[in-house]
Amino acid sequence: MRFRRKARTDQPEPQREQAAPADDAVSATPEPADHRKDGPRDIAETDVTADTEGWVDLGSLLVTGQPGLELRMQVDERSGAVAAVLFIGTDGALEVRPFAAPRTGSLWEDVRRQIAAETARRGGTASEGQGPFGTELRVLMPVTTEDGRSGQQPSRVLGIDGPRWFLRATLMGRPAVEEAAAEPFLAAVRSLVVVRGNVAMAPGDALPITVPPQARRLSPPAGDGDG
Repeated sequence: MRFRRKARTDQPEPQREQAAPADDAVSATPEPADHRKDGPRDIAETDVTADTEGWVDLGSLLVTGQPGLELRMQVDERSGAVAAVLFIGTDGALEVRPFAAPRTGSLWEDVRRQIAAETARRGGTASEGQGPFGTELRVLMPVTTEDGRSGQQPSRVLGIDGPRWFLRATLMGRPAVEEAAAEPFLAAVRSLVVVRGNVAMAPGDALPITVPPQARRLSPPAGDGDG
């Protein structure tokens, strides 16, 4: 397991709403919705714990190894906080970010609009489609290649509403455009266990991700834009 430092992200954070009263923080966990019947799961929906063999405790997420994928963490350069969990493969990557969500309603509907608006502002396009977790976004952003030519960078953004939490999962590289290449990364999403906790948080606040003791730091690659 490794973690790397990242100064900024390409997509907006969910807008925050007023925090719910503390009494609302404890509620019964519903059965997994249809779009989550194969995962990701809430901690109350599984027997997995932080001490279960083969699982890594990242605070708000419990993760297990996936064949052919390397687990990393993306650290915000300014705050030092872990911003996202990354699964890295030979032909692409998956970025996962957990957030607090309201007890009712869908945070994903608002987040989709935010991402689409920010994409358009930066000259890209975002179109909605249906995927294994419901409505998702297919994003194309204009980029300049290493040889100076203009190109487009694709990403596929999945939004998954859970009981008082929300996961945003972004596929990059070939997995964003090829279903076969996406399957190992979608399996990684399904394997996740979310530990929301009972602390009252405003919808849209990032759930804390912690670095396990066995993680080792990676310096950012040259040209990554960090530092």
